[in-house]
Amino acid sequence: MTKFLWILGSGLLMSVIALIGVALLFLRENMLARVILPLVALAAGSLIGGALFHMLPAALSAGSLEPSSVFGWTALGFTVFLALEQFIHHHHCHRPLSDCRKPLGVLLLVGDGLHNFLGGMAVAGTFLMDIRLGIATWLAAAAHEIPQELGDFAALIHAGWSRRQALLMNFVSALFFPLGGLLAYALSFGVRTDFLIAFAAGNFLYIGASDLVPEVNKQRTAASNLLHFAAFVLGLGLLWGIAVLFDH
Repeated sequence: MTKFLWILGSGLLMSVIALIGVALLFLRENMLARVILPLVALAAGSLIGGALFHMLPAALSAGSLEPSSVFGWTALGFTVFLALEQFIHHHHCHRPLSDCRKPLGVLLLVGDGLHNFLGGMAVAGTFLMDIRLGIATWLAAAAHEIPQELGDFAALIHAGWSRRQALLMNFVSALFFPLGGLLAYALSFGVRTDFLIAFAAGNFLYIGASDLVPEVNKQRTAASNLLHFAAFVLGLGLLWGIAVLFDH
């Protein structure tokens, strides 16, 4: 099997993971309402954990950027998504900002698409070096994506999307993973993307901390707060555990 087929096949298989949200597609409305916010909290932890435990360490360890530049690109990614959200609110939301959640879904899809594109380039690069290394890297990335995609699906529903819209658009966003892999193959991975990885980390930090955390931080009961906190910590813990496991 050629490296091209490994890159294409693994990229398409990664996109299929985005369909994990189908597990929530047939839940009754009352049950879906009960699981949405915990899954949003899980998505917040996964996004922040992905940025802190995977993307920033990758950008720093590549060695082509000074640490100050890495964090500068991260800050720029955070700031650009703040500006993007303000623009979307201004042009598409005719209600008070606190009541308009649709832009959250758009931001999430943009950030996830960029993350998938960069992830596809990175995994393809490891396949170009060694197929066994590529397989190991793909498994680590897949383990990373499963909780995140499940949480993203829930977050899109919470932002006002229908279940079918959320599933479809999450899958479309995931298709950027094989696109990134094919671009890396075409360029023979000659283009460094360290700064884009740091930039995408800033996107993830913004979405997780500014948009998702406030959504699950509005509950008034101790039981709800405890459940959402536990789901957030679980998201962080899963991404930290994956980083530790595959680092060794």
